[in-house]
Amino acid sequence: MEALAEHGIARLSIADVAARAGVNETTVYRRWGSREKLVLDAMLTASDEGIPVPDTGAVRTDLAAFARALAGYLATPLGRSVVRAAALSSDDPVLAESWRTFWQSRLAQAGVIVRRAAERGELPADTDAGLALELLCAPLQTRALLGHRPVEPDLPERLADLVLDGLRDRGQGGGVGLGCS
Repeated sequence: MEALAEHGIARLSIADVAARAGVNETTVYRRWGSREKLVLDAMLTASDEGIPVPDTGAVRTDLAAFARALAGYLATPLGRSVVRAAALSSDDPVLAESWRTFWQSRLAQAGVIVRRAAERGELPADTDAGLALELLCAPLQTRALLGHRPVEPDLPERLADLVLDGLRDRGQGGGVGLGCS
């Protein structure tokens, strides 16, 4: 992961990873099969470690904690590298598929926040977890990518409140539900 943070996704090489690990390139290829799979695995591992999925018992505090962890991760060299690389479009179908896999995996893992909230009755059962998390994360990713505004200390809580205002059904506070149906 150090090589990924240092060189960025586009310039990461199997040779550099192998040299840092003290192994032959063939060992790296045998384990991962391709540079893209190595990068995907490194990004998933880094995001799993850097952006844990909280379980505080309440959706607002879970969303705020997740947003705070994401903001912290995006402030690191690796986090900045990942968000910048993700913003670049690619005509390479293998790379595009790796990105889709990465985002689907992260949204599936973090989606448990919304699913637990629905089970507790805090959100409608048909809440679209992926969309909810995209709404929560996009402002943080935009700030990391463009660097035009800092992440204020209370921004994670404000984002959680804005997302929840949209998720709650009309009977619970006027939101639109953002359901799947």
